[in-house]
Amino acid sequence: MGNNSGHMSRFTTDFFLQDPVSVARGLVGSMLWRQLPTGQKVGNRIVETEAYWGEQDLACHARFGRTKRSEPLYGPPGRAYIYLIYGMYWLLNVVTEIEGQPSAVLIRALEPTTETSLVSDSGCLSGPGKLTRALQIDQALSGCDMTHGTELWLEPARMPQQVIATPRIGVEYAGQWAKKPWRFADPVSICLSRPI
Repeated sequence: MGNNSGHMSRFTTDFFLQDPVSVARGLVGSMLWRQLPTGQKVGNRIVETEAYWGEQDLACHARFGRTKRSEPLYGPPGRAYIYLIYGMYWLLNVVTEIEGQPSAVLIRALEPTTETSLVSDSGCLSGPGKLTRALQIDQALSGCDMTHGTELWLEPARMPQQVIATPRIGVEYAGQWAKKPWRFADPVSICLSRPI
């Protein structure tokens, strides 16, 4: 469905009104588009996502309630929530559920599919920090509307034949919540952040 213009049908706000687990699964195979500061539009296929679900989810930033950092999580669905980890990597999430319900989906890995895709040295954008660096995504885009935005947006595309669910990565501190099978991936993609 993606084309060179990057202006095919987009996900509507209604899609992001769902719970984050449904959205995370539904985004695998879709296209993330970015208009770079140069004006170039690049589209890459999402092959890996993770769901974070509300204040009760000990792996979610909302576990501390409403803070300056987590504020965007409480905002309207379909908005970008971008934050820094380890003082060096920006991570891109999209907010889900109704306003006031803090949930989001982390975009973990992208693969090139068309001549308009951006690739790294390895060809893949296999990791949430790698993809934001390559696509020049940072705090400045946090809060942007990914259903109507012109700099960062999402478009439906063909779902993979199979989507695998596994526990999330790097959230061991979250106890039982670390075991939730809320990471979703296209198992045939070579661009995953970590093999299935």
